[in-house]
Amino acid sequence: MGIYFKIKKRLDRFSIDVEYAFDKGVLVIQGESGAGKTTVLNCISGLKRPDEGRISIEKELVFDGQTDIPVKKRQVGYLFQNYALFPNMTVEKNIVYGIKNKREYKERNRRKALLEYADSVMETFGLTHLKKRYPHNLSGGEQQRAALARAMVTKPKLLLLDEPFSALDMKTKETVYEEFASIKDFLGIPTILITHDPRESRMFADHQIFMKDGRIVS
Repeated sequence: MGIYFKIKKRLDRFSIDVEYAFDKGVLVIQGESGAGKTTVLNCISGLKRPDEGRISIEKELVFDGQTDIPVKKRQVGYLFQNYALFPNMTVEKNIVYGIKNKREYKERNRRKALLEYADSVMETFGLTHLKKRYPHNLSGGEQQRAALARAMVTKPKLLLLDEPFSALDMKTKETVYEEFASIKDFLGIPTILITHDPRESRMFADHQIFMKDGRIVS
């Protein structure tokens, strides 16, 4: 399978013990707050280390206890709940930031090509006319598109979305739902979406699991 994770990790109230595999599409992880969903994403991304387990992304082993590939080398795009855009950077600089850590960027002959690629990503996500704006001047939907573009500019093998709609008011949420639905298939990479909202699960899930107290219960 394209994405496989088996994760065991002890937390304060319970221990996480989950295993799942899927090939493509959107896996929705649903459950109440505190069920361990975000910890699972953090382990997959490399932000946290499982106590035991095995994680592979597009058949590349990134963790098994002995192997532990660093976050920057896992080729995972992570969209946080509040989008985590840098407030002091324009949309363009936020997106270009995503490629500055790539080895090719340090090569003068590759830098121009990468910057042109960043421009094409902004165009794809309908951000070209907004590239000189700062995050506080963007709508909720525009912020989400900017954050997705920043995640996608690194050409990730896996996209992780941690309750990306929860901080939005209802009116903005409806708009963002439509925008995400329209680009979900276009993104074309395996995606894991965390939500506690059954409606979001119905709208976006190709695969679905429900977690409670660190376990998959359905």
